[in-house]
This record gives sequence, structure tokens and C-alpha cells, in this order.
Amino acid sequence: MSFEEYAALARQLSEQRRAGEQHAATESARRRDLHAAVDSLQQRLTAQGQRLDQLGRAIGVDQPPAATAAGPGPGTPGEATTWPGPPSGSSTAPGGGESAGAAGAPGRAGVGAYPELPAGEARLALPTAVTPAGGGVPAQRAAAADPAVELELARRMADEADRHGHQAELLAQRPVLLPTWSPLARAVAVYAGCSAAAGVLMLMLVLASGVGLVDGFTLGAWICAGLPAVAFFGGYLVLGRWGRPAMVAGTPPRYLPLGFLICFLLVPMAYCAYLLLVRGLR
Repeated sequence: MSFEEYAALARQLSEQRRAGEQHAATESARRRDLHAAVDSLQQRLTAQGQRLDQLGRAIGVDQPPAATAAGPGPGTPGEATTWPGPPSGSSTAPGGGESAGAAGAPGRAGVGAYPELPAGEARLALPTAVTPAGGGVPAQRAAAADPAVELELARRMADEADRHGHQAELLAQRPVLLPTWSPLARAVAVYAGCSAAAGVLMLMLVLASGVGLVDGFTLGAWICAGLPAVAFFGGYLVLGRWGRPAMVAGTPPRYLPLGFLICFLLVPMAYCAYLLLVRGLR
């Protein structure tokens, strides 16, 4: 070997070594980036799980029970409690446990697409690809998934979960009663509605007074104090029960002075309007 050939070979080996080192450095950096992305996604999914637990507790959804299994005796079917439940196509296998269908128990007798075969025929049950020459070769395995692609899919799913979680939080911040109304408008509507219901009771008392079942003093006491107080406390309870958002901590505003004013004005005013209407019809 001449000196020029030796020098060319040395340069070639040096270039291959540098290329290998560069490839190794690039692969190491890619792996570090993947590990950092996985850790960040893991923290994000953990935070999402905690937030979902908070939403579940806020709307009164119980946490899934831990998986428990009863220890079956010989010949006794066992039961397994898991959450969420098994697919609808699953069946309980004798001796305990549950089978997951055709894909859940390959090779088990009578289950799925892989029945138990005799020893001499077991080799024939392997999946093979037939070549034109008639020779059977094992089927090709599925290509390995790209970690970067799988990580990007997981990140997109996490983004979708964030979007749905944000929508759930917005819905949880609205009360059941008149969710699109402002708190003040909701309180006015509730107290006014309770006053209207008290007005119906007032008309019943007026009719009872007309036939002599209720005297004048009792009628005046109910109109001036009893029915307005009933309407006020009714509105107070309704706002506390159905006017409170699930995700708002503490007690929402119930506008007590405004409700007191509405109830103790509307009911006597309704009675006065009734008297004016009766006199006008006469």
C-alpha cells in the first residue's frame, strides 16, 4: 500500500468517525428532547387529572372505587370490580376472572380466534404468508411507532382535553337556575316570583275572608307581614339551592335588602291592586 492510499484511507476513517460522533450527538440530543417533552407532558397530564378530580367533587361525582377482587375457592367463580367496567362482549370464565374476548385470551380453549389444537397441529396455526413457491414464511411484524409522532399525538389529545376541561369549568361556574342571567337579575326574578306566589295565597285568603273563614285582623296580618316574610324566605332558599354555581366557593350574593324590599312591597301592592280592580268592576 502506497503512502497516498494509506493517507486516503486514514481520511476516510476519520470522516466516518466524525460522522458517527455527530450522529451519536444528534441522537443523544433527540433523546434528551424526547425525555424532556415526556416529563413536561406527564406533569401536564397530572395537573389535568387533579383538575378533573376537583370538577368531579364540585358536581358531586364520586371517585371510582379501587379495584378489588374476591378470592375464589376451587371451583367457585370469582368476581372482579374494576372501573370503568369491562366491554360488553366480555364473559366470565370458569374459575374466576373475566375473559376479554378474542383478543384477550389467545390460546385458551374455546375462546377467541386461537382454539387449542393438538401438539402436531399447533405449528399449522401460526400466521403465515404464502409465497408463490408455496413455502410459508412468518408474517411481517408491524413497524415500530415513532416516539416523536406518538408524543405529538399525545400532546394534541392533551390540548383537546384542556379545551373540554375549560368548557366544563365555564359550565360549572353557572348556576342551575337562569344560568345566563346576571346575579342581580336572577335575584330580582326569584324574589318577584316568590312574591307572585304569595299573591296567589293572598287571593285565597281574601276569598276565605269573604265567606267568613278568616277575620279581618288575620287577613291584614298575613298581607302586611306573613305572606311577604314567606315570599322573602322562599326566595332566599331558592337562591341558595339553585342559584349557586358548582365551582364558586362560598355563598353567592342573595341581595337580602333588595329581596326584603321587593317582597314587602309587592304583596301589599297586589292587595291594593285587587281592591282597586274590584271597586272598578263594581
